[in-house]
Amino acid sequence: MKKGMPQAYTNLVFEKNITQWDEAISLGNGLCGALIWGDSNGLRFSLDRGDIWDNTPFEGVFSEEFTYENMVRLAREGKEEEIRRIFDAPYNHLVPTKLPAGKLIFDFLCNENVRSELDLSKAEALITIGDKIHLRSFLHAENKLGFISVDCSENGFRYWVENPQYGIKGENEINSASQSSSVNTASLQQLKYEPAVITKVPQSCSFTQKITEDFSYGVFVRSQEYHDHTEIVYLIASSLDGSDWQQQAILKLQTALQEGYEVNFESHCHWWEQYWRQSSISLPDKFFEKNWYLTQYFLASCSRKGCYPMPLQGVWTADNGSLPPWKGDYHHDLNTQLSYYSYLKANHLPEGESFLDYLWNMADCGRDFAKSFYHSKGLCLPSVMTLTGQPLGGWGMYALSPTNQLWLCQSFERYYRTTGDRDFLINKAYPYLSQSAECILGLLEERDGLYYLPISSSPEIHDDHIQSFVTPNSNYDLSLMRYLFGTLKKLAEELENGEEEKWHKVLLKLPELAVTENGVLMVSPDERLEESHRHFSHAMAIHPLRLIPYEGEENRRIIDATIEDLERLGTGYWVGYSFTWMAELYAIQRNGNGAAYQLETFWRNHCSQNGFHLNGDYKKRGTSLFHYRPFTLEGNFCAADALQEMLLQSEENQIRLFPAIPEEWVEQTVSFDNLRAENGVLVSATLEKGKVTLLELHFTREATVTLYPYPEQETKRIVTAKAGETVKLNL
Repeated sequence: MKKGMPQAYTNLVFEKNITQWDEAISLGNGLCGALIWGDSNGLRFSLDRGDIWDNTPFEGVFSEEFTYENMVRLAREGKEEEIRRIFDAPYNHLVPTKLPAGKLIFDFLCNENVRSELDLSKAEALITIGDKIHLRSFLHAENKLGFISVDCSENGFRYWVENPQYGIKGENEINSASQSSSVNTASLQQLKYEPAVITKVPQSCSFTQKITEDFSYGVFVRSQEYHDHTEIVYLIASSLDGSDWQQQAILKLQTALQEGYEVNFESHCHWWEQYWRQSSISLPDKFFEKNWYLTQYFLASCSRKGCYPMPLQGVWTADNGSLPPWKGDYHHDLNTQLSYYSYLKANHLPEGESFLDYLWNMADCGRDFAKSFYHSKGLCLPSVMTLTGQPLGGWGMYALSPTNQLWLCQSFERYYRTTGDRDFLINKAYPYLSQSAECILGLLEERDGLYYLPISSSPEIHDDHIQSFVTPNSNYDLSLMRYLFGTLKKLAEELENGEEEKWHKVLLKLPELAVTENGVLMVSPDERLEESHRHFSHAMAIHPLRLIPYEGEENRRIIDATIEDLERLGTGYWVGYSFTWMAELYAIQRNGNGAAYQLETFWRNHCSQNGFHLNGDYKKRGTSLFHYRPFTLEGNFCAADALQEMLLQSEENQIRLFPAIPEEWVEQTVSFDNLRAENGVLVSATLEKGKVTLLELHFTREATVTLYPYPEQETKRIVTAKAGETVKLNL
């Protein structure tokens, strides 16, 4: 086994038929995805492509009522129903929405059990029907084509494609206006389009589906029979690929069939081998290790440089005849941010750059929205938005909160801190943060020498009720503003651009965080969290913003008290990602036992058999009062990040080794290779029976770091090296 490659025990193996789409074998290449599930009479490849959307706008988001100024007025007047009508109602409209691509279905003309395996190292599905028929499949990592090889002649099976079961344009239009729930979503039948054009000839089938006058897509399949097997190639294509997209799709399939499965598989495996070599871990608990590798697989499958970043479900839109949960959109009040937590430390930069590139390319939309909705200068994206950056509406206090933009800013700052890329700081990070700050400055009101937002909230406290407009400033809003202006001050000092005093003056006018006499972070100046809640928005200052480090007596008091208060309130109203966020807090507290417990609770109770985060306690094991199972990805990536934080922490140029591992790991062997610390330092370390027996620091650029070996009581070391140097330390 090559270094970094997942070992065989990390593979997913299912001995019986997979009966639900959210338990399927998942394949992906950043643009397209496939879920393989079903029985021998209907083995389904549920297909998806990240840019298949119906972007038809809903006119409600362009009305004169749809402004921040109006929401402020209505919130102050306590008009809850008016707020829902204007700001939430657009989200209940069917479109805009993410759409599934369709299905490729196989009938193996028998009634046999289907065994499924996912080889993580090669990103290949291995399917066995009964004892005789074997199917292999992969979605090529680079050319975006899907490949299938079946070890029997075409007489041994049938295959066909199905378009999603949309309604037909002109039929029953009166019933297609809205949906009642963001989780139990409307049927695809309520979307009305022209009938799909379906073709079926020997060794070829396809369909094309027109969505709007400007957008169509299709699934194209071709096959070739050989003396001992049959090869099938498929492609999800769309009008976004060019004016001759259908002809180009057919040509690509022809070329791929001529090259064959094995030739394409070799180049596909080469890409994945390079990916896996970027970092690795080895843990005493192989369950933890398996889930870390599975999450890295998810990252490469549904986020790739040059493609759109992952929305809520990545490239695996639901195949259940309905719209995806929450329309499969981009939620910026937690979901996108958590989904892109782990890639930096895991040293998978290109996959995470997909998100940064997208945010940067959407800056004009953010400027337009800052002007049209907030009547402010600068930059602010809608917190719930379409692929093209248009607002979808939703619970107005969160879906249209201006401070969520500041959480997006952290993605730029963290990338700079972790890579040390000064060009990125100059050309992207600093401009993005400063333009976002300009929008916030246009909204702040000054009272008694301090700055306050006109309305404030704390996702998602009090849901969509009028009480959700808490007394300004909520700790959520305040933490993000203190983070932004404090960060801009530091960055201005590093750039020596003369703007540090400008940002420092704003920072001095922001109130201090609201804390109880016992040290518990509050929701707002006059409200503390009094019931279990899924979103730890009041604790943003601890994580992810790291405004309160776990050093100093007062800081420790606040962190310990806030965590203890969350323990007091319990997990009744938590969802899956809550357990992973709690693991992050425990890791900061250096509580490895607590962090490990939360992660195990998440993986065993809130994830499907294929690893997908299903949010609720759908197995009804008593971890939460939510028993639903909507699939979203953010919990998976937050879990991976929390595990990485248990192994390595890097803040303010300080590196801590194994700061939060559980007690049962200490006397065993724990190791990692090429986890990325700040300033582009790649760290590899091994802990054996409580002693660090290997430590290598590879400097990708000149840097100085302060190293705290394990255990932390040992003397710290300061290490300086030039770009390209590898420093091996004997501890």
